[in-house]
Amino acid sequence: MRRRIGLDELLERAPAPQNTAPPQQQQPAGPAGPAGAPGPRGQAPHTEFDFELPLGYVDDEGTVHRHGTMRLATARDELMPQIDLRVKENPAYLSVVLLSHVITRLGDLTDVHAGIVERMYATDVAFLQDLYQRINSEGHTRAAVTCPHCDGAFEVDLAGGRLGES
Repeated sequence: MRRRIGLDELLERAPAPQNTAPPQQQQPAGPAGPAGAPGPRGQAPHTEFDFELPLGYVDDEGTVHRHGTMRLATARDELMPQIDLRVKENPAYLSVVLLSHVITRLGDLTDVHAGIVERMYATDVAFLQDLYQRINSEGHTRAAVTCPHCDGAFEVDLAGGRLGES
């Protein structure tokens, strides 16, 4: 007879998570990164998205880190925070843990952990939460918009860059 195991036991048996993205085919990217559209049939999907934070993370030396990379989340990324004690004590901490798992690079930093996300400005965390939601639900960072003056429809890339830049 097989016995059922819970999520805690399953995750204890699994290898420790790594903050590295699966290998992918690199595409040239500008400061705001590629649009993130899935590749043609037969090619691996685009799994990493470059971004530019509105304000930037300031490290202990005073260096501002604005450009980074976020990868698509896996089921494991979304399950792990549910058993994290910090999240159990404070459910609002879930987004901090989740973002620390999927941000693979922030400026010169390649080890982005919860302590770094904790010290980010609220504006940057909100931006990252929106980016996470967009790439994991829609698979890209583009949004359809309409000009309020001429009613012209077009797409913009929300992953970074300044308003008005093309």
